[in-house]
Amino acid sequence: MDEIIQDAEVTGGAGRRGRGERGAAGRRAARSGGGPGSSLPYITRKINVYEVLDEKGLELIESNADLILEEIGIEFRDDAEALELWAKAGADVRGERVHFPKGLCRELLKTAPSEFTWHARNPERSVRIGGNATVFAPVYGPPFVRDLEGVRRYATIEDFRNFVKLAYMAPSMHSSGGTVCEPVDIPVNKRHLDMVYSHIKYSDKPFMGSVTAPERAEDTIAMAKLVFGDEFVENNCVTLNLINANSPMVFDGTMLGALKVYARHNQASVVSPFILSGAMSPVTVAGTLTQILAEVLAGAALTQLIRPGSPVLFGTFAASISMQSGAPTFGTPEPSLVSYGAAQLARRLGLPFRTGGSLCASKVPDAQAAHESSNTLNTTLLAGTNFVLHAAGWLEGGLVSSYEKFMIDQDQLGMMQKMAEGVDLSTEGQALDAIREVGPGSHYLGCTHTQAHFQTAFYRSQLADNNSFEQWEIEGQKRIEDRANALCRSWLDSYQAPALDASIDEALLAFIKDRKDSMPDAFT
Repeated sequence: MDEIIQDAEVTGGAGRRGRGERGAAGRRAARSGGGPGSSLPYITRKINVYEVLDEKGLELIESNADLILEEIGIEFRDDAEALELWAKAGADVRGERVHFPKGLCRELLKTAPSEFTWHARNPERSVRIGGNATVFAPVYGPPFVRDLEGVRRYATIEDFRNFVKLAYMAPSMHSSGGTVCEPVDIPVNKRHLDMVYSHIKYSDKPFMGSVTAPERAEDTIAMAKLVFGDEFVENNCVTLNLINANSPMVFDGTMLGALKVYARHNQASVVSPFILSGAMSPVTVAGTLTQILAEVLAGAALTQLIRPGSPVLFGTFAASISMQSGAPTFGTPEPSLVSYGAAQLARRLGLPFRTGGSLCASKVPDAQAAHESSNTLNTTLLAGTNFVLHAAGWLEGGLVSSYEKFMIDQDQLGMMQKMAEGVDLSTEGQALDAIREVGPGSHYLGCTHTQAHFQTAFYRSQLADNNSFEQWEIEGQKRIEDRANALCRSWLDSYQAPALDASIDEALLAFIKDRKDSMPDAFT
């Protein structure tokens, strides 16, 4: 789980199909949203968002959040600079707890952009964050993987590279993400260098930076500047970074240190309270939304004290717990209501929004995993989420990055991409010519309209088996996990790295060597 384990923590493109690979394979790829290595543009939603709160409800939660900020306050631990900034801004600082005059945080956030571009080293893969855009990124943070042999084990740098490659190849994955798994075979104080390099080397999609220490955030910026150039980085967003509140109502020194580095360099921070309702927030939806809003207001406003205009997202990780065992639960109604409500609050603030993903508690990619992930992912899209972390690969409450689950999830993301296109009301979409041609009592299989559109009329899953029982039996009675396993192996075998300028690659490797040589290994 990114929020739980985080403290433990130019040009180029995919190879193009040759002429011999077109035909049937090309048509199948088009029906399923693109083949491996192809890239669909980020989603521009053409469907309405789903809202659960009316104006009166939103105003009540906003008023209650103001009370929390003023009466109870938010703690900023182990960061004297942050406390000094708040004191100069007019807040009441008592030790490490900051009390905010009503309206201060909202006033500061007026300088934050409501939309911005997150640049990739391949400009064709840059994405828009905010508005009616939705961007999918893979699982973030697990220390374990469930590999293609079905073994649950600690993750390695080779696993990390594999997940970056898979994210690069997945057509409906718009970012290669961040800590797609935690490579425990590399020292803690050095692994971020290999991780950032892997994102740059093995993908040309937008990537996230390291947040586990301020100096690691600085290393991320330095490496980004080797790719994009100093001036470009200082004036454009090239990395997006997860800053978790230590809920309830605390920001710790590690997260604040990373936030300050990225804000100073004009890079995006996702200020994201980690919420397990009943443990880190009240058991009620309204109480949880109130606390989330207060925490985001305080954390996001700090970015504007550091550099007005630096991009920041309203984030939340919403889940509940079993009141019997205390274990996190996913795909349940209450976190969905929290996500819907938080999205509304973010839109009223004018900030891009992050929540959701393909979340589940199951230990293997089974029916429970599918149901819980589907419930969460549908909510994520319909809420109008702009940035979706954990969109593919999440298993076991975020403790495991699963190869098979990644493949199943990325197929579902293609369906979400199709769903977000909404209803085609063009002349072709209305299909009146087809209805006239067929008339009563016949069928549409052979009509002109069907023949013109059959190849792309419906999303075709890469993994679902819709054949007869007899055909399924002849083909070996394979479950979806088996098909996902085979597809994953096929993708990794056929992977081709995007082009990277040799001089940039050399500069990155030299920087990594110098940084690693400058410090002894540390495993804590």
